[in-house]
Amino acid sequence: GRGMYYGSYTFMETWNIGVVLLFAVMATAFMGYVLPWGQMSFWGATVITNLLSAIPYVGTTLVEWIWGGFSVDKATLTRFFAFHFILPFIIAALVIVHLLFLHETGSNNPT
Repeated sequence: GRGMYYGSYTFMETWNIGVVLLFAVMATAFMGYVLPWGQMSFWGATVITNLLSAIPYVGTTLVEWIWGGFSVDKATLTRFFAFHFILPFIIAALVIVHLLFLHETGSNNPT
């Protein structure tokens, strides 16, 4: 809320990196939720990945690629484990880039 109030979104590069970081952290948390592979994990993976099918033109292809087939299966779990392992390294790199942009523009409250 504070970022919206102070107009932090006017620094587009910094703001966009922050939004990408938000989605990357959410994706890592979701993939970690799926890893125990219980009933809740299975149906969570099914429902959330099916939301991607609403993307025009590429949605169903994207869902089948994420699933590794035509339904949530062992290939899906393997892919989610790989993404859950790789994404924190990507997040760490994005945090460094985000901090560099913050250092360039400054992150003090306006007076």
